[in-house]
Amino acid sequence: MKKILTIAMLSLPMFCQTSAFASASDDLKLKLAEISSLKANFNQKVTDINDKVIQTGEGVFALSQPNQFYWHLTAPDESLIVADGTDVWVYNPFAEEVSVMDINQAINASPIALLVHSDDSTWSQYNVTQSNNCFDISPKDTDSGVSEVQVCFNGTELTQMVLTDQQGNISDFTLTDQHVIAEQDKDLFKFIVPDDVDIDDQRLKLTN
Repeated sequence: MKKILTIAMLSLPMFCQTSAFASASDDLKLKLAEISSLKANFNQKVTDINDKVIQTGEGVFALSQPNQFYWHLTAPDESLIVADGTDVWVYNPFAEEVSVMDINQAINASPIALLVHSDDSTWSQYNVTQSNNCFDISPKDTDSGVSEVQVCFNGTELTQMVLTDQQGNISDFTLTDQHVIAEQDKDLFKFIVPDDVDIDDQRLKLTN
């Protein structure tokens, strides 16, 4: 079940612009532009297609422009995702393994990276609609592992992210105790590989 929680965050398909939904996309981009950085606690509840709670979790979420984010699930089991501006690290302490990929790869494989990414060509892969302070985002690619994501704001604060996958499971993230990244928190975006951990290096290698 820990895998569900990690995949949910890796699969959040956020923040994309299309001509058909230009107004909603523009509004969402404006909301994101107001958030240069944030750190918050989160609580997560996962329910199945029958509205049965199948897992709960909690942890810490942070982001900083450009291309830095941090997601640390602390309970019921630990896992960690860190984007340091260049690479994205996905760490599973229980399995003693870490995967690493280029940030541009992660934008495709882990669309949560779009929270701190503003490339129009990437946004164009999704549809965006708006209802009051919430935005519904759905991928144009029907083969995506996520069918819909909703993000909600209270003023300039990002307060909720709700993900629905193709199996009908819903992961609801509620953010609390939100504040701007402090100087002492900037090290959150630096990942140091622990000793005796297997590394799956998926970064693209440049050839001459």
